[in-house]
Amino acid sequence: MRIIVTSIFVEDQDKALKFYSETLGFVKKHDVPTGEFRWITLVSSDDQDGTELLLEPNDHPAAKEYQKKLFAEGIPVTMFGVADVPKEYEQLTKQGVKFIMEPTEMGEFTIAVFDDTCGNLIQIAQK
Repeated sequence: MRIIVTSIFVEDQDKALKFYSETLGFVKKHDVPTGEFRWITLVSSDDQDGTELLLEPNDHPAAKEYQKKLFAEGIPVTMFGVADVPKEYEQLTKQGVKFIMEPTEMGEFTIAVFDDTCGNLIQIAQK
């Protein structure tokens, strides 16, 4: 058994697609109409057959509440691995990404947390 798709709720699929592809560098794998919304997944440019990230519309009231509460509490919805957190922090900051936690050492990990502009906090980490 392996993880093939993981999802995050987003307020606006088009805005999220732009942020995750143009700012973070993920590659769009699927963009399929599903009625009012779309099945949009992205993958790492380094592993295009790897785990897909689904940009899930937060249209359901429970999804909206979940997303708002996590954001308000400062809890990241997911974590992305990077080779060098300080370097990634510097690069993303230059692109206008707002971090709520600068690179911080936590034991054997270095982490940072940013706002994805779509209602989520995302943590990046390196070991």
